[in-house]
Amino acid sequence: MNTATAQVSRMLPKFMRKIFFESDSSRGSSLIPLPVFSSSPETGLEFGGSVLYSFYADTLHRETRVSNIFAYGTVTTKGQNRFGLSTSHWFAQNKYHYSASASYIDFPANFYGIGNATRSADAERVLEKRFKFFVGGEKLFTKSIYAGLLAGVLSHKYSSENTGIFETDPRVQFREGGTNLLFGPSFVFDTRDNNTYTNKGVEVVSSYQFYKGIFGSNGYNGGLFTIEATQYNHLSKRLNLAFDLYDTNLIGGQSPFYLLPTLGSDELMRGYYNGRFRDRNYVAGQAELRYRFSPRFGLAFFGGAGSVFNTSFSFADLKPSYGGGLRYFFDVEKGLDISFDYAIGEQRPGESRQGGFYIRLGEAF
Repeated sequence: MNTATAQVSRMLPKFMRKIFFESDSSRGSSLIPLPVFSSSPETGLEFGGSVLYSFYADTLHRETRVSNIFAYGTVTTKGQNRFGLSTSHWFAQNKYHYSASASYIDFPANFYGIGNATRSADAERVLEKRFKFFVGGEKLFTKSIYAGLLAGVLSHKYSSENTGIFETDPRVQFREGGTNLLFGPSFVFDTRDNNTYTNKGVEVVSSYQFYKGIFGSNGYNGGLFTIEATQYNHLSKRLNLAFDLYDTNLIGGQSPFYLLPTLGSDELMRGYYNGRFRDRNYVAGQAELRYRFSPRFGLAFFGGAGSVFNTSFSFADLKPSYGGGLRYFFDVEKGLDISFDYAIGEQRPGESRQGGFYIRLGEAF
């Protein structure tokens, strides 16, 4: 750090020095307030504030992973708002891992119908209010193998602004929403070298969430089975290559539309409006090449494909997703970063090519 930079650094609060100038190797905790400025196809621009508290529950063992508590509140240019509080806690030597979250959103969004070939012309504005509380925990039983339980409550309430496909399509079940208890087992195989900016290792996460309807939706019984496998390869000092495979399936005879897996997010199948395509089954895969050319900055280039389907999968129905982005590491020692990605998807007949710009905390996977 040169003299002029050092003088500027001394004038700033401690958290700003950490974000812009300092690389702390003490493994100490940090409390960083961050403005939220993000973007995605389903929200437009999103503004707000957040606070990230990151820490090590155990400072004696270098293998103990970073824990965090994260709180945020935002509004969007498309009339949406959301608030949330979450935590991920790794105990000494990673023998236990606990996570919990509570969130509320008032989120008007477009509904396009059900299936892998919906049309933009059918888009209908639907009002959504959702509350979710989730808690889970896993214990390390043998080297790299965790098992645990998860539980929570999920409440959805919907109404439409006009009469369209949301009201008329008979495949839309439980269109007014519902409240469900969820619980089930989880299994994790994890050999990653760290849980933030991973250089090497494998992670396989699987869970079965059993849903039991309560109150007005007390007749619903079903579940979601999900498995995700990720491999990280350290090609050189600055270059990593990561692969990610994802599959989730709705189990049971009924299909509440709000539980149907949806294609598109800032983590998987970037470039698609989340909820544009939804159905009982969703499978996707992606690869990402990551080049960290300095302690503060990196680049990423990614590509993948995915599809939703009702009963039978077809390779011909796979949709593409590809793009690239910039990484800024605001906490060099813990590997915490802000990602800026632009992604492109398919171009359906008579429509513009799908795509989107994303800003988020952390890596996509």
